[in-house]
Amino acid sequence: GNYRTQLWDKQSESFLPSTPGLGMHVEVKDPDGKVVLSRQYGSEGRFTFTSHTPGEHQICLHSNSTRMALFAGGKLRVHLDIQVGEHTNNYPEIAAKDKLTELQLRARQLLDQVEQIQKEQNYQRVRRGLQ
Repeated sequence: GNYRTQLWDKQSESFLPSTPGLGMHVEVKDPDGKVVLSRQYGSEGRFTFTSHTPGEHQICLHSNSTRMALFAGGKLRVHLDIQVGEHTNNYPEIAAKDKLTELQLRARQLLDQVEQIQKEQNYQRVRRGLQ
């Protein structure tokens, strides 16, 4: 997920980009209520997690800043972009970090796609079993 925040500005009566000092806490729970991610970030950021349980996950973002309530009149806007699946991987970054050849990188991408298809099939099986 990628997010960015905006604080309400009373003078201009509009939302403006947040200051870098604003703290945001991101927590993700799996369908069983188990926390799979709990981390502190800044006013904008990117978070990733790997799901091991099929089903609906809960994503909670909240500010830990008391200054926000004082200076922003308590209004905070959060823009959230969620991406799911193997296409969320940054393959150029992976290739550079792991020193992969073009062929090795393509093989990694294909394996990730197969894994994603398997996860989707397992998820659909679970959904059908719940209905």
